[in-house]
Amino acid sequence: MIQIDDKIISLDIFEKKFCCDIPKCKGACCVHGDSGAPLEEYEVDQLIEALPEVLPYLTDKSKEAIDREGIPVVDSDGDLVTPLVKGAECAFVVVENGITLCGIEKAWVDKKVDFRKPISCALYPIRVKKYADFEALNYDVWDICKHARRKGEKIGLPIYRFLKDPITTKYGEAFYNEMEEAYKLLQKNPDIKL
Repeated sequence: MIQIDDKIISLDIFEKKFCCDIPKCKGACCVHGDSGAPLEEYEVDQLIEALPEVLPYLTDKSKEAIDREGIPVVDSDGDLVTPLVKGAECAFVVVENGITLCGIEKAWVDKKVDFRKPISCALYPIRVKKYADFEALNYDVWDICKHARRKGEKIGLPIYRFLKDPITTKYGEAFYNEMEEAYKLLQKNPDIKL
């Protein structure tokens, strides 16, 4: 583990390789799982505000789920999450050419909203767990991401570099730069276990 500020970061985030391969996985992470996308408290208001502009991108069954479940939903762990359609895919998915995409992000790309998508989605495969005195950043290994692991290995892309933009969005550029310094230290001294 490496500590930067009050963040405890798994070494896997530096050592393991990852790069989404959407044509192969088809966006399966938006469809599979036990609950919706985790939401930060501040994101709930952003998502509710963006909703009128996002709804036109969604299917009728997604709109019905959002209307029925509301935003946010509290899952079995007590976390704030996006609603699901019939216990399956996230209510914000859209499918184009057989690939699952985020309707929120599509509205963002079209400059309809300022909210891109939940930071938990952008940071995946990093999962953040908050504790009283620190946050733990861990690598979540999911079978549906096997293509992303293969592609990451092939091009030699560490997880944290693949996620530079969302890491910088959530924690700031200085934090990301410290991650780069930690990576360089690990590369020079592979026997160090911090």
